[in-house]
Amino acid sequence: MSANDPGADAFGPAVLSARIRVSPEDFRVEELDGFEASGDGEHLLLTIEKRGMNTGYVAGELARWAGVPEVAVGYAGLKDRHAVTVQRFSVQLPGREAPPLETLERDGLRVLAQARHRRKLPRGALAGNRFVLVLRDVEGARDAIEARLQEIERRGVPNAFGEQRFGHGGGNVGKALAMFAGKRVGREQRSMLLSAVRSALFNQVLAARVADGSWDSGMEGEVWALEGSRSVFGPEPMSDDIARRLAAFDIHPTGPLWGRGELRTQGACRELELAALDDVGSVKLREGLERAGLEQERRALRVRAGGLEWDWVDGTSLRMAFSLPPGSYATSVLAQLGAIEDAASLQ
Repeated sequence: MSANDPGADAFGPAVLSARIRVSPEDFRVEELDGFEASGDGEHLLLTIEKRGMNTGYVAGELARWAGVPEVAVGYAGLKDRHAVTVQRFSVQLPGREAPPLETLERDGLRVLAQARHRRKLPRGALAGNRFVLVLRDVEGARDAIEARLQEIERRGVPNAFGEQRFGHGGGNVGKALAMFAGKRVGREQRSMLLSAVRSALFNQVLAARVADGSWDSGMEGEVWALEGSRSVFGPEPMSDDIARRLAAFDIHPTGPLWGRGELRTQGACRELELAALDDVGSVKLREGLERAGLEQERRALRVRAGGLEWDWVDGTSLRMAFSLPPGSYATSVLAQLGAIEDAASLQ
């Protein structure tokens, strides 16, 4: 799991090897709600716990259960099949009641809560995700593992895009190059491929920032992101106030999500970003994004594993729990520990 992560060596050599997702219960994800239900309206909000089912499959099942087109079903984020996940769905039911819930529930799918709401649940409408993960067959010195976890708790981790962003075998970037060369794709696939390219370029810059040690400290010409927000400011030089806010996780250094327009960074930071994206392949990807009409944006280079806790289930099993904001990946935390085999990918 760590081999392809651009920030995998941010804290030095690996301290363990292990396996994850030996069973779905070893990877539990619970959405943190971004809002409270209004209590009335034509949309039914359902909080669903599912096991061994991906989000798209459950959305289809909800549409069939309610007798509505799948476009009437909303969800905030996509969740993996090889896990136990808790997430919200909305189902539009104008002027009528929902069918009995017992006709929806089955082995691996149960409804934890329901409420009426006035609007369809849009993508991204969540405050984050809480993960409870169990690493099995852990090999490594316990003292070193716990020291690394303490460092992760203190400093956060590089905010890399996870490998699932890039499709099976990382093929989405190649598909995007074909699209840039003229291959026609559907609207939804186009959006996915553009996101994959931006993610790949961001990860390249992040890798360069990890290599020079500035991913969590900032550098000359830095643009800063506000914690819990998509807002950025700067470039602004290091000062006592910036240093205090950086230490408190109130702000973070940023990297580019490529698009049209000038980079906002200046000085050494701008030079590093351009150098990291100066190879022939990256230039083609940059030009493709610009022609597609995307604008320059920024993303935080580090993320905090909120409320990080851990305990040893037995001599070789480590349970971890932590929260991440939307758009950040649990694999970024795991990558800082070592080589972790995803047992689900072997099934």
